[in-house]
Amino acid sequence: MQHVTLNNGVRMPILGFGVYQIPADRTEQAVSEALAAGYRLLDTAAAYGNEEAVGRAIGSSGIPRRELFVTTKLWIQDAPAEANARRAFETSLTRLGLDHVDLYLMHQPYGDVYGQWRAMEAVNREGLAKAIGVANFYPDRLLDLILNNEITPAVNQIETHPFFQRPADQALMREHGVRHQAWGGFAEGRNELFTNPVLAGIGEAHGKSVAQVVLRWLVQRGIVTIPKSVNPDRMAQNIDVFDFELDHDQMSAVAALDTGTTLFFDHRDPEMVAWLSQRRLDG
Repeated sequence: MQHVTLNNGVRMPILGFGVYQIPADRTEQAVSEALAAGYRLLDTAAAYGNEEAVGRAIGSSGIPRRELFVTTKLWIQDAPAEANARRAFETSLTRLGLDHVDLYLMHQPYGDVYGQWRAMEAVNREGLAKAIGVANFYPDRLLDLILNNEITPAVNQIETHPFFQRPADQALMREHGVRHQAWGGFAEGRNELFTNPVLAGIGEAHGKSVAQVVLRWLVQRGIVTIPKSVNPDRMAQNIDVFDFELDHDQMSAVAALDTGTTLFFDHRDPEMVAWLSQRRLDG
């Protein structure tokens, strides 16, 4: 497994296992199978409703804690955001059954972002979150947070796949020492990704699947990625991307697939801002 080093010296696997949209009653088994397949980076969130299941899988795995890299995320908090964010973090830690997480992300760029970030800075200083970062921040919001706070986010997890490649976002992140992490790397199969002739042709050249080509393309860009599957065979396939390399022409061919637009939703769209900002988690 390749690792990247975050801006505070923490090492993070470049490929991990995500649990978004895996039902809570299936998550424990899925995570257990992912750990058995060799994954050591696990990505969950309070909003996913499956932190407890992730924690049970970790607890029953027998894998030493130091070998795992666990990420969870803070949902938008009501005022006073700083105090509520601290309580939300402690709730996530309890649900996971851990004494620390390796990465804690602000899930959305809304609400009292500064108050939430101060709480996250505090748990980072206390060693309860080894690194802190954000998700779904466009460059303007990310730069604002960087310039006006003490701790620069270690990671920004954003939609990134062959049809929405985010090169400008990545350039800004690289300039400021923020690691680019992808969600939706397979675009959830939209735009017929898994039968795309360019990706399929590259796969044939290497004896690999389209999914493996996409993951290898992300890895070669230095982007951390967290593919999800509940199928053990696909889990094993998805982690098997370190024995081949896309050449310059192949990387360029994938680059030409970029449409420059989201396939899901725009975090700058007023209707989406309103919808996300009004959503609150139970418990």
